[in-house]
Amino acid sequence: MLDPVTRPPGSLALRCSRALLSPWSRLSLLAVLLLAAGTTVVLYEPQRLLAAGWPPQMSGVGAVVLFGLAYGACTAAFVPRPILNLAAGALFGTQAGLVAAVAGTVLGAGISFTLGRVLGQDALRPLLRGRWLKAADGQLSRHGFRSMLAIRLFPGVPFAAANYCAAVSRMGYGPFLLATGIGSIPNTTAYVVAGSQAGSPTSPAFLISMGFIVVSGLAAATVAWRKRHGLRATPPPATTEPERVLTGAGTGPAKEH
Repeated sequence: MLDPVTRPPGSLALRCSRALLSPWSRLSLLAVLLLAAGTTVVLYEPQRLLAAGWPPQMSGVGAVVLFGLAYGACTAAFVPRPILNLAAGALFGTQAGLVAAVAGTVLGAGISFTLGRVLGQDALRPLLRGRWLKAADGQLSRHGFRSMLAIRLFPGVPFAAANYCAAVSRMGYGPFLLATGIGSIPNTTAYVVAGSQAGSPTSPAFLISMGFIVVSGLAAATVAWRKRHGLRATPPPATTEPERVLTGAGTGPAKEH
């Protein structure tokens, strides 16, 4: 009689750990985290900073640092950056508000990028099919700094969406964060100045900043429209030799001329 097969100790724990660390389990965890973050934003309404202001007991450099940290967490939780930029200018003025806003922008982008890279990349990369998705992934992977700099300079692409899309690509941390910091300065400055001058809507600084916001938005819409039509006009890639072998194309005998 054959002896019963004994399973090695710890095999159940090993299978459970593999299941919990699988790509789809990590993606599910990312979805739960983002849902919880969005719910928290809806409940606590951070945009009330524009009306209620910063707690009076907090001031100075510590308040700017704390605002920058809160800014980063809020952007990772899908709070619109224009609201936070206006609040930074209204609370701390142009210079300190700009420092807090740019630092918070880079921090929030880094948080989102890390979450997307660790929890979502392995599950989502196999789903990158279709001409547009492959073209966007190739652009971000091969020309990460240049592509992300263009995205940050021209508003229109949601900040959080750009972060998570970049995380799914093969872009590195360095180019992503550097392009985010540099590319976010012009538009962030415009909003911070507008927030600091909100009490004087007829001042030249306020009018110039609002004009810059409108012009940059129109330019972004124009560039997006042209890129969209360019992608539509791009022919599909030629079939490579391995694909032709797999599909059976070209396997017949060559014709002699």
